[in-house]
Amino acid sequence: MKSDIQIAQEAVMLPIKEVAAKLDICEDDLELYGKYKAKLSDDLMKRIENHPDGKLILVTAINPTPAGEGKTTTSVGLGQAFGKLGKKAIIALREPSLGPCFGIKGGAAGGGYAQVVPMEDLNLHFTGDFHAITSANNLLAAILDNHIQQGNELGIDPRQIVWKRCIDMNDRVLRNIVVGLGSKTDGMVREDHFVITVASEIMAILCLADDMHDLKRRLSQIIVAYSFDGKPVTAGDLKATGAMAALLKDALKPNMIQTLEHTPAIVHGGPFANIAHGCNSIRATKTALKLADYVITEAGFGADLGAEKFFDIKCRKAGLKPDAVVLVATIRALKYNGGVAKADLGTENLEALEKGIVNLEKHIENLQKYGVPVVVTLNSFVTDTKAETDFVEKFCKDRDCEFALSEVWEKGGEGGVALAEKVLETIEKKESHFAPLYEDSLSLEEKIEKIAKEIYGADGVTYAPAAKKELKRITDLGMGHFPVCMAKTQYSLSDDQTKLGRPSGFTVNVREVYVAAGAEFVVALTGSIVTLPGLGKTPAAYGIDVDDNGVITGLF
Repeated sequence: MKSDIQIAQEAVMLPIKEVAAKLDICEDDLELYGKYKAKLSDDLMKRIENHPDGKLILVTAINPTPAGEGKTTTSVGLGQAFGKLGKKAIIALREPSLGPCFGIKGGAAGGGYAQVVPMEDLNLHFTGDFHAITSANNLLAAILDNHIQQGNELGIDPRQIVWKRCIDMNDRVLRNIVVGLGSKTDGMVREDHFVITVASEIMAILCLADDMHDLKRRLSQIIVAYSFDGKPVTAGDLKATGAMAALLKDALKPNMIQTLEHTPAIVHGGPFANIAHGCNSIRATKTALKLADYVITEAGFGADLGAEKFFDIKCRKAGLKPDAVVLVATIRALKYNGGVAKADLGTENLEALEKGIVNLEKHIENLQKYGVPVVVTLNSFVTDTKAETDFVEKFCKDRDCEFALSEVWEKGGEGGVALAEKVLETIEKKESHFAPLYEDSLSLEEKIEKIAKEIYGADGVTYAPAAKKELKRITDLGMGHFPVCMAKTQYSLSDDQTKLGRPSGFTVNVREVYVAAGAEFVVALTGSIVTLPGLGKTPAAYGIDVDDNGVITGLF
C-alpha cells in the first residue's frame, strides 16, 4: 500500500474553479491561491444567505489511541461516498496546525484514498490563516507591553496580565518565559507565556465570528489584563482592534479545496479540541449548508471533547441543529482500551474487545443525551475478524444505534457507500431533537460539574483555590452565563490519560480558569493539560524532507 503522501502526490486534481462549479460557484466568487486553492468571497456568502439549509452531519470518535481511529479519513470518505450516490455534498473541516504536523500526531488531511488535496499545502502554510492569527495575537501582546512602557495610562497591573503570546509550533521552552530583560528601553521585566496558535482566543474568535463587524466586536472584548484597581482592560481599551482586524481580513474568508475524488471541501479555522473548542469556523459551516444538500463536518478528538464542544459551544452560538452524528471506532482501538498491547492488536481477542467496548458505549450514551440520531461506524482494518465485527454491530444495535462498516481508507468513496446509505436512511427515519446539555442560566460551577459528571462519568469536581476565585470574578463581571470550554486530555474520559476504557470513581480537578471574553466562553484547565505542547523524543519533523525538485516527503 502506498503512503498517504504518495497517494496525494499522484492524484490528478481539478482546477478549484471546476470543483466550485459543482456548487454553482462562479470564478468571480473565488479568490484564487494558485490553481487548486481558493477563498470564498464575501459577495458569495451574502448572495446565498437566503438559500435553504442542507442537512448537517457531525463526525466524531471514541477517545484516540495509538491504534488510530480515522475520524478525518471517515469524514472525507463519507463526503466522497455521497458523491458516488449522486448527492450534492460538501465537507467542512478544520485546518491542521504545524505543531502536531512536526510533532507526533502528523497532519490532518485524512488518509489512504480518503484525503483532501493539495495535502502538503494544507498541512504546511496553506492560505496563511494561521500566520495571520499568530500575527494578530502577537500584535496585541506588543501593544500591551508598549502601553506599559509608554506610561501605562490605563493603570495595568503587570502582575495581572493574562494575554499570552502564541506560536504555531510545539515548543515547550516558551511556556513560561521572562521578557523585558536588558535596558530600561527594552520594557518592563515580567513573566510571560506562550500558547500554541490553535489555543489562542483569536483562533476561537475567528471561528465563532459571523462577519467582519462581529469579528471586530469580539476582538475589542478580549480581556488582556486587569488594572491596579481590579478592572478588566480590553483590546478595545488598547486601541488594538482595527489593526488586528486588518491582519485577519483575508483569514476570515473560508478556504475551498477538494478531495481525491473532487468532492468540494471547505477547510477553515482550527482550534484544538483538548485545549480549545475544536470545531471549524461557523462561517464555513453555514456557507456549506447554503451550498449543498448534505454537509459533513467533524469535531476534534473524542466525543467527550470535540462533540461536546460542537454541541454546547458552536451549535449554541450559531443556532445550528445537526441532523445526525457518525461515531467512529476501530476494532484495534477498542481492544487497546481493553488492555491489549499495541503490538498484539492484529490478533482476534473477543475478551479484550468486550472489555474495551465500554469506551464506545459511554460515547454512544453521551451523544444520545443531545437528542441527535447516532450511526456507529467501524473504520475497517484487514486484521479485523468477522466475529469481532459482528460483536460490535450487535452491541450498537442493542443500544438503538445504527451501524455500518467503513472501508474508505482502502477504497475511497466506494468504501463509504454503505455508511452513506445508513446515514441517509437514519436522517429519513429518525428526527433530530437536538438540545445542548445545559442551560445558559446555570452557574459556571454547575456547567463544569454537569459536563464532568454526565459526559466524563466523574463523581465530582475539585477546584484549586485560584480557579475558585477566578470563577467568582468572572461571574461578578457579568459573564457567568457563558458556556464552558473544558481543557482536558483527549486520551481518557477522565482527566488522567492513563485511565482507559470507561473509568469510574474519579474526580476532575480544575486547576485554572480564565475567561475568553471575545470568544464568549470560559476555559477550565483540568489535570495536567498544557496549552503549548512539546516535541517528543523522535518528532515527525525528523522524517520530513524536500528533494532537489521541490517534492516533499515524510508528511503523513
